[in-house]
Amino acid sequence: MSQDSAGDWASYWRSPDEPVEAMRARFRSHVYHRHSHETYSFGVTEAGAQAFTCRGARHVSSAGRVMAFNSDDPHDGWAADSGGFTYLMIHIGPALMADMLAGMAGRAAPPLFTSPVLDDAGLGTGLRRLYAALTGPAGPLEQAEQLCRVVAMASRHTAGRRVVPATLTARDSAAAAQRVRAFLEENYPASVTGGDVATAAGASRYAAYRSFRARYGLSPSEYQRGLRLRAARRALARGAGVAEVAAQTGFADQAHLTRWFRRWYGITPGAYRAAVHPGR
Repeated sequence: MSQDSAGDWASYWRSPDEPVEAMRARFRSHVYHRHSHETYSFGVTEAGAQAFTCRGARHVSSAGRVMAFNSDDPHDGWAADSGGFTYLMIHIGPALMADMLAGMAGRAAPPLFTSPVLDDAGLGTGLRRLYAALTGPAGPLEQAEQLCRVVAMASRHTAGRRVVPATLTARDSAAAAQRVRAFLEENYPASVTGGDVATAAGASRYAAYRSFRARYGLSPSEYQRGLRLRAARRALARGAGVAEVAAQTGFADQAHLTRWFRRWYGITPGAYRAAVHPGR
C-alpha cells in the first residue's frame, strides 16, 4: 500500500493469470486527470463521495453507489467535499468479459453500460466480496466464481434487452456437473481456475457454475474446499503435522486450513490431531 503526506493511500492487486486488477484507495487531495482504461471497470464508493465527469456530464458517487465504466470511457475524478472518499475498483479485460457473458443470452455485444453511476446495493455487495476474494486467501476457482456473479449482476445494466442466464437442457446440465465433479475429485489439491472447470464441463464458466450448484447444492469452489478438508482430516488422523497437511491439501497456509477446518468441524486441526494421537 502506498501513502502520501496528505494521508491519501492506495492498494493495488493484479492477477498473475487473467486480465483482472483491483484497487482500493482513500483520497482527499488526489485528483485524477482525464483518462480511460482498456478494461471494463466497476467500483463501489465505501465512504464519502467522489465526483467525476463522464459522457459529457458531471456525476457524484456517494457511499453505497456503484460506478460502471465501459472500455475506453474517458473520465476524471476528485473528492466531492473536504472529507474525501474511500472506494474500490475492479478492472476486467474485455475478452474475459465476453468469455463470461458467453453463458448468457440476450446481451449486448460488446456490453455497454448505460450509466456510469448505478444504485444497485446487491452489485455493491458483490463487488466488495469479489475484492475480498481477490486480495485474500481465496483460491483462483473461488475468485472466478465471485467474478462471474459480479458480471452477471452488472449485466442487468447493459444496453438493449435484459441479460438472462442461458440454460442447458436438464440432461446436458447434469452431464456437465458430473464432469466437473470428476475433474475436481481428481485435481482437488491443485490450483484450479474457472477456465479449467469450464473446459471440464464442456460449457461456459457461468453455465458450468450454475449446473454444478443446481445438481450438488455447492459451488465448485465449495466442493473443492470440502475435498481438501476431508483429505486434511485423513492426513491428520495419520499423524501428519498441521503445516505439512495444509501444504499437501491445497490451502494457502496453516492459518487458512485452521480457519476452514474449524468452520466445518467445530475444532482446530491441531485439536483434532491431538484427540486422535494423544501425547504427540
